[in-house]
Amino acid sequence: MGVKTHKPYTPTMRFQVTSDFAELTTDTPHKRLLSPMKKTGGRNHHGHITSRFMGGGHKQMYRRIDFYRRDKAGVSATVLSVEYDPNRSSRISLVQYSDGEKRYILWPEGLAVGATITAGDEAEVKVGNAMPLSRVPPGQPIHNLELQRNRGGQLVRSAGSSAIIQAKEGAIAHVRLPSGEVRLVNVDCWATIGQLGNIDHKSLVLGKAGRSRWLGRKPHVRGVAMNPVDHPHGGGEGKSGQGNPHPVSPWGWHTKGRKTRNRNKYSSRFIVKRRR
Repeated sequence: MGVKTHKPYTPTMRFQVTSDFAELTTDTPHKRLLSPMKKTGGRNHHGHITSRFMGGGHKQMYRRIDFYRRDKAGVSATVLSVEYDPNRSSRISLVQYSDGEKRYILWPEGLAVGATITAGDEAEVKVGNAMPLSRVPPGQPIHNLELQRNRGGQLVRSAGSSAIIQAKEGAIAHVRLPSGEVRLVNVDCWATIGQLGNIDHKSLVLGKAGRSRWLGRKPHVRGVAMNPVDHPHGGGEGKSGQGNPHPVSPWGWHTKGRKTRNRNKYSSRFIVKRRR
């Protein structure tokens, strides 16, 4: 995967950086694995806005991804294609199992079309294979990591990300996540070998406000640009941001630096090193 720049035929193209999509092998998704998606516009079932700055955007079909893979343990599969998924930053692969079933999985870097992958305790340690952490050697990049046994992959699913097992102690593995956090995970939890593809996703530049609107993102208005009736930061003559108190939301909640996570949560004891 790579990125490309454009000749500035228009001002918006001057700084625009887009993907070259060189790794994709087809632009037609598998229809049996598609589901319709309904947009909320950031509103709940009462019609009230609960998530601001959401709305519009291009219509998309959801691709059903197999994050579980346990029910196909010991069944080999062949990679049929590498495809674009509008609902995530990483690419996806269509695989066909030896029993004839087709599924989507996340595409790791280096997994070629025609390659054979498998899952289970007896699977070989190679890109695209899924297995318990007890079978993964320390230092091996992994993705689609389970947080709890039989729950399916929940962590390390975005483009270019990978986690690494630092050490194992009995039934516990020390896993360093992409954020830098070190977390204790049971060795019976499954993960997939390899680093996720589309590594250059972080280098993309939208280039214009319209591309944000295509993604369903509406303009985010600064509080200091509002009136005092609309935001605690509003009002004043000229730019008066320096005289404001600690940054807050329109409803007076602290928005920077304040801890919002409940320290008494069950999973807190599994964090060895926090990301900050």
